[in-house]
Amino acid sequence: VIAVVGPSGSGKSTFLHLLSLLDSPSKGKIKILGKSIVDVSDDEKNKLIREHISIIFQNNNLLSDFTALENVALPLIIRGKDYNTSIKTAEEFLKKVNLGHRLNHFPSDLSGGEQQRVAIARALIAETKIILADEPTGNLDIKNSKEVFTYFLKLKEKNKIILIATHNRELAKKADYALSISDGNIKRVNV
Repeated sequence: VIAVVGPSGSGKSTFLHLLSLLDSPSKGKIKILGKSIVDVSDDEKNKLIREHISIIFQNNNLLSDFTALENVALPLIIRGKDYNTSIKTAEEFLKKVNLGHRLNHFPSDLSGGEQQRVAIARALIAETKIILADEPTGNLDIKNSKEVFTYFLKLKEKNKIILIATHNRELAKKADYALSISDGNIKRVNV
């Protein structure tokens, strides 16, 4: 678990967007699983993302016409998993983030914190090797923030790589280490 810290506007989100292959670097190289992604096709990038990278966006990016359950099941359905199995698995993941009572609600019916927990469940259900989280607990209360971070620690035990961009010093302190972004420089720091 790696915390990415730095002041607002320092480039934390941009750094995660580069690692998630949503943006391309203006110079330099990005390697994912030992493979340079500079010259790979869009299809290859999409396959890398689908199979190896989950993203928890700061603004949720939930699909408004889908229920919480459908939003969470989507990564499995996209991979060709059986619909009913995907829905059942999504229900289990929503219960893990304390939303078992909000399964059939649309994003517009959910609070900001609930929407964020749906986004977290959607990223976690994909069971990818790399999880990139941009302020994943920014809209959560202290109790739910701690629960989400505890779940990230459980994922670490399953050999997942979790990068969390955060302003939350308490969460950053619980990470294995932190990367600080400031003035265009990235360095490892003690939090």
